[in-house]
Amino acid sequence: MARIFRDIADAVEDGEVEEIKELVQEALDDGEQPQDIINEGLLAGMEVVGKYFKAGEMFVPEVLQSAAALDAGMQIVKPLLAQGDVSNKGKVVFCTVKGDLHDIGKKLCIMLLEGGGFEVIDIGIDVPAADVVAGVKEHAPDILAMSAMLTTTMGAMGEVMEALRAEGLDSKVKVMVGGAPLDQNFAEKIGASYSEDAVTCVDKANELVS
Repeated sequence: MARIFRDIADAVEDGEVEEIKELVQEALDDGEQPQDIINEGLLAGMEVVGKYFKAGEMFVPEVLQSAAALDAGMQIVKPLLAQGDVSNKGKVVFCTVKGDLHDIGKKLCIMLLEGGGFEVIDIGIDVPAADVVAGVKEHAPDILAMSAMLTTTMGAMGEVMEALRAEGLDSKVKVMVGGAPLDQNFAEKIGASYSEDAVTCVDKANELVS
């Protein structure tokens, strides 16, 4: 791996937003290809962050800072990608369900999904079932991702699943759910796939579109 890619990966791990901007620009000035900067620098760094997070060696605030650094680098590189270079693994509509105003986990998932090659449409927080269904109809995603951070809002996910079935959309979109109070059993009960955390979110999305 070239030194500049190692430096970019290290800066992502350390969550150094300003340093990332300088390093990415330096790489471009040196003639490195945008796709290589993404794969060998930005995403390589985020992959290490994911491993640390899973091992309990990094925590959500640090991962968010790393994700912000990743995003800062992506903003510089993305416009320079040739049309054919943009990896588009699939489209995701993402929301936090009715009654829930939390969005840190959702934002982190979206950053990682976009970094992993997915197009993500964020339809917001506190989104009622009817609006989720409308979003699915409008955007025709491969995956609907829903977040709930409160035990009291978990039921809203079941309401969305029922609404999707009523509209005949359950066979047209894969559904992924996650959040602190959820578990595998709950996801299976409502007919969705379970994502344990933001890092697993990308793995699960890849699995669902493969």
